[in-house]
Order: sequence, then C-alpha cells, then structure tokens
Amino acid sequence: MSDPSPSVTLWAMYALTTGTLSVGLDSAGYEVLSRIALVLACAGGLGAVAHALLLPPRPDWRRDTATALTWVAATAVAGTGFAAAGLQRPAAALLALAAPLWAVLLVAAGRERRGTVFLRCVATQGLAALGATLAAAESAAWLAHAALTLFWLGLVLYCLALFRFQPRQVAEGPGDHWLLGGALAVSALAGARLISADSDRLYLWNDDDHAVLTRVTVTLLVLTAVCCVALFTAELFWPRRQYDVRRWATVFSAVGAAAAALAVAAALDAPWLDVLGEALLWIAVAAWLGCTAWTITSVRTGVRTGRVRSRARR
Repeated sequence: MSDPSPSVTLWAMYALTTGTLSVGLDSAGYEVLSRIALVLACAGGLGAVAHALLLPPRPDWRRDTATALTWVAATAVAGTGFAAAGLQRPAAALLALAAPLWAVLLVAAGRERRGTVFLRCVATQGLAALGATLAAAESAAWLAHAALTLFWLGLVLYCLALFRFQPRQVAEGPGDHWLLGGALAVSALAGARLISADSDRLYLWNDDDHAVLTRVTVTLLVLTAVCCVALFTAELFWPRRQYDVRRWATVFSAVGAAAAALAVAAALDAPWLDVLGEALLWIAVAAWLGCTAWTITSVRTGVRTGRVRSRARR
C-alpha cells in the first residue's frame, strides 16, 4: 500500500506546528512574531494543498486520511490565530472550510482503522479551540456550546486512541508517537479557550459547569506535562538521529504544551503558570527552528521521509 507524498505530509505537519506556535506567541504577547508565524502556517497549508493537487488521482482516498486530518487541524489552529488577532471573518471562513471536511474524515478514519486515531482527537480539539475563540469574539453562545460538545468528543476520541496505542512506539517511534502528548496539549488548549469564552454577557457555564471544565482542563495540562517528560526521557534512552518528517509531530507536541500552559494561565489568572508557559514557549521556538533547519538540510541532501501516523494498532 503506497503512502501519500512526503511533501504533502511535511507541509501539513509544518502548518499545524507553526499555527500552534502562532497561537502560543500571541498568548505570550509577542504579536509581531505571532503574525509572522501565522503567515508561515498559512503558506504551509497552501503548500500542502498545492502538492496534493499535483498528485495523480488515488483509487481509495481514505488511505490519506492521516494527512488530511493533519491539514484540518492546521486549518483550525490557523483560524484560532486569526480570531486571536481580531480577524474574525477569515477565522469564520476557515471554520466553515474545516468543519465539513472534519466530519467526513472522522467517519472515514473510523472505518479505515489505520493509525489516525490521535489525529482525529487533534483535529476535533482544534475545531473546539477555534469555535470557543470565535464565540468569545462574536458573543455567540451557540458556537461556544458547539465547541464544548467537540471538546468532550475529542476526549472520547483520545481514550479510544490510547486504547489502541502501541507502548513499544515510545522506544521505536520515529517521532509521531509524540502525538500521545500533543493531543493532550491541544485538548488543554481547547478547554482553556472554553473557560475564557465565558463572560457576564454570555453566561455560558454555571458554577458547577465551570468547576468541572476547570478541573478537566487542569488535569489535561498536568497529563500533558507528565507525558512530554516521559517521552523526552525515552528519547534519551532510545535516540533517533535520522531525520523523518514525523519529527514535526514531536515539535508540535512541544509547541502545543507551551500554548496550552499559556492559555490555561490566562483563563485561570495564574501568573506563575504564565512564567512557566513562556519558558516552555521559547524552548518550543528553539525546537521549531532546529527542526526547520534539519528539514531544509535533509531536503537538500535528498533524505527520504515518511508518513505521519499516531502509531495505533491496525
């Protein structure tokens, strides 16, 4: 069974990672850097589409659901960046573009039973974060409640993915096994955005709802930290020195953890967490720069790359 073009996968994963970085930079107050990252993310998304259009038609398009779900998640994260920048119309347009494709791919990925399960969670939570951000900006309570539904669905999808995850991938995975933590990070980000969307004008959640949402979001952030530390420790014991496009999933998880910490800090008004989140953000920026340089060097030397998966049992 042939894999999709490595170029399409690379551009899609680059767009997702860079878009998440833009959201984190905006949360930390670095607006200029955030806008630059957002432009790069949009370029990555367009690059994925352009490369996909150049590919010959495939007899079974469901083979490419992992890459397509990555693109949906990247589109949702880019929309969150636009919404945070005050550009609500482009954000709404990206939501309208990504949501129908997400619904189709969710069914296709479920039937295919390939290694797309963590990406299903990432795409779902990306839409939840975008919906919550837009709801706060537009004072649209219905959109916030729809985002909340996606948030809980994303957690269910994560549990299903965890059940199918192969533990040996922690030692053997080429990089995409980090989606184990990246999906938790984007879930915490979505939860924080839902908390921040509430206001006296909207009154989305009562005290009990707010307490449950807060506890779940904080738990997700703690689990993200634990998971990322465990995965980083595994990297020390089983280093992977050969370049693979799936390394962008590793960087995405690091960037997502930083963005989630900053979002939770803002939602809960926790200055100490804000300091920690900014420290993680600059570590993530360094990882992003390093992976970008590694990718450019590998492309120039003609290194063959692989496909992004979330390493679940088939």
